[in-house]
Amino acid sequence: MKTAVVLFNLGGPDSTESIRPFLKNFFMDKNIIQAPWPVRVMVSTLIALRRSKKQAGEAYGLLGGKSPLLENTQAQAAILEQTLNTQDPSETYKTFIAMRYWHPMTDKTVADVKAWGADRIVLLPLYPQYSTTTTFSALEAWRKESAKADLTLPETVFCCYPQNAGFVEASAQLIRETYEGFVAVSGMRPRVLFSAHGLPEKIIDQGDPYQWQCQESARVIAEATGIEDLDWSICYQSRVGPLKWIGPSTEEALRQAAQDDVPVLVYPHAFVSEHVETLVEIEIEYRHLAEDLGVPGFARIPTVSVSDEFIGGLAKMVLQHKGHNGLVPAQHPCPSEWTRCCRNEVGSVCRKAA
Repeated sequence: MKTAVVLFNLGGPDSTESIRPFLKNFFMDKNIIQAPWPVRVMVSTLIALRRSKKQAGEAYGLLGGKSPLLENTQAQAAILEQTLNTQDPSETYKTFIAMRYWHPMTDKTVADVKAWGADRIVLLPLYPQYSTTTTFSALEAWRKESAKADLTLPETVFCCYPQNAGFVEASAQLIRETYEGFVAVSGMRPRVLFSAHGLPEKIIDQGDPYQWQCQESARVIAEATGIEDLDWSICYQSRVGPLKWIGPSTEEALRQAAQDDVPVLVYPHAFVSEHVETLVEIEIEYRHLAEDLGVPGFARIPTVSVSDEFIGGLAKMVLQHKGHNGLVPAQHPCPSEWTRCCRNEVGSVCRKAA
């Protein structure tokens, strides 16, 4: 039995020249900008032109003109593949990467899976928390391209894992290590800011469960740290455009920390690998803002990346549902008010075995 494990991620530009087309692909997604196609063409072209010259161009310039996301995802894929084949030698596992907005994109990954001769497929988003703008968009693209290629194999589909034990323990361990080191050096007890990528409020109002899942992840991880009377809060970063976004923003959280005269540790708990939002937005931009505001201390906690606990948690999840056809129900279902959760949305793009 040959099992293809497809890891979904956002993708990122691999050169200065690809920043603009990457941004255009991103903002052309109807799940990101909910407008008719002609409007998305106009808006995405304008945003990509402006941001590639200014904010995004400068941010990626600090990283050598490209995103490190692909290399980081490749490292995760390689270790997950090795772990799966070691723990389950009865099957042959091979990991593939499908990026949503830049190469390797979904059509290429579909072709690679088909050429490898897979018997079944596991679809595994590298987004712990589900959103229609990330996981659903990725699965929708997969369904479209697999239909074009006539790739009709049994599939196991994971929608989210905001409280996955491996993810939670890896996160808690990273926080503990940074927290204890900070206290040892400074003598101050910091506040942990769980900073997730933000979304416009209207997407949440439509029933997207992302914000609720981010809050649940933060709560469970904070408890798992075992730090007594841990001071923590959740905030959201990466605002774009004039719409009202969910909050509080990370900028607002930093201003509150300055008012409270408390140092902060920022943990990006909605990201599982380093990229521009962690290495530039948090490490550089928010650090500078914290200094300007007078926050008495600042540190960035790294993502779970290739930690044994995180990769082990993903492998365990895959093996526990070996042979499951269709959507794997969330371990902790979203409350009923989140009508656009995976049980309602992902089912429409899941294929069951014949």
